[in-house]
Amino acid sequence: MARKRLDQTPFEVDVLNLTHDGRGVARLPDGKALFVTGALPGEQVVAQRFARSRSFDEAVTLEVLRASEHRITPRCPHFGTCGGCVLQHLDAEQQILAKERVLRENFERIGHVTPKRWMAPMVDRAWGYRRKGRFSVKRVEKKGKTLVGFRERDPRFVAELQECHTVIEPIAAIIPALAQLVDGMDARSTMPQIEFIAGDPRPEFDGIALVFRHLQPLIESDVAALLAFGQQHRMAIFLQPGGNDSVHPLWPEAPALSFRLEDWDIELKFRPLDFIQVNAGLNRTMIARTLELLDVQPDDRVLDLFCGLGNFTLPLARRVREVVGVEGEAGLVARAKENAVHNGLLNAQLHAADLTQDQRSASWMRQGFDKLLLDPPRSGAIDVLRQLPLERFKRIVYVSCHPASLARDAGYLVNERGWTLSDAGVMDMFPQTAHVESIALFEKR
Repeated sequence: MARKRLDQTPFEVDVLNLTHDGRGVARLPDGKALFVTGALPGEQVVAQRFARSRSFDEAVTLEVLRASEHRITPRCPHFGTCGGCVLQHLDAEQQILAKERVLRENFERIGHVTPKRWMAPMVDRAWGYRRKGRFSVKRVEKKGKTLVGFRERDPRFVAELQECHTVIEPIAAIIPALAQLVDGMDARSTMPQIEFIAGDPRPEFDGIALVFRHLQPLIESDVAALLAFGQQHRMAIFLQPGGNDSVHPLWPEAPALSFRLEDWDIELKFRPLDFIQVNAGLNRTMIARTLELLDVQPDDRVLDLFCGLGNFTLPLARRVREVVGVEGEAGLVARAKENAVHNGLLNAQLHAADLTQDQRSASWMRQGFDKLLLDPPRSGAIDVLRQLPLERFKRIVYVSCHPASLARDAGYLVNERGWTLSDAGVMDMFPQTAHVESIALFEKR
């Protein structure tokens, strides 16, 4: 039987809510859900379907007939095409409220829990905050040009960016120059991405590194062009001919990448593909709030799981008797150990361990601790939570980049292990996007 053709006739619809990914939610006459890109709650819009599934249809806004009082004019001319931001048309206060609503709904629907107190959202600058990211590169022969930018909302395509208001200013300023650089190279068809990361300025360069991924060896003139670009813009240039281990510097010969956490007199060194928090200002606020919620005391021993480079571990080491950090990526653990030594912190133990696997026989697991800090990836921390002797801890603080996994793990802690969800709140690590970062405090009953 032939599939029914998609009806793309424009139609009017009233928008009721906002999805977790920033689209408007409406209901069709038969009650079916409709997700409308570019629409806000309370609006009446003219929409056009572009996809259909059994449980919902998808549409795009063609015209706003009745605008929300919270709709604003997007700052970026690429809004609506570029997939990097989806909430620029919603004022900042409503953006953070929408993210808080996502967290509330996940707690209720998935975890069946409610915090005793909601913390005020943590916010920092709304623009020019992103210090780490990846540009896609695509040579389009029909257009006779090379595109450098983030993926479009349709991820098959690369947005041709002339500007970006969420990345830090030095990166925003060179986006057109990057496209021109790559377009003039022999490798323009075999260079799929450029990663950027920024630390603090150094004498030899401005603390920003660009990593050029190339699928074929570079000819001499391409190498010379990259070298000249780095020197002109005072940005370190790295080449990546293969996997992550293949990354190596082109200029300067040995660029030092690091950033300081002044409140704790910590300098964190990192490599260009390492994970660091993208929003430096919000990161400082998040660390301070985390230590406050843990109620760290000079005699405490703290277990920091998914510790990465030591973003929380080393500030904790300044405040407690001992901290033990555990991370699954061995390279990050090696850098965390180097950072502990670099900062003169002898009370920080670092271990490499896959926290999704059975760690009950690990030496660190059998030690006694007062407080527990978790900062897991999107998949959450359920595997290690099921192994931990949670009755030995006085407090648990959970930093999350995915509200659904936090809600699931909160449900486990509260409903199966007898903890209380005392406080929770959202953090606007990625303004203008629908990404929800959050933090939660669990206390013993």
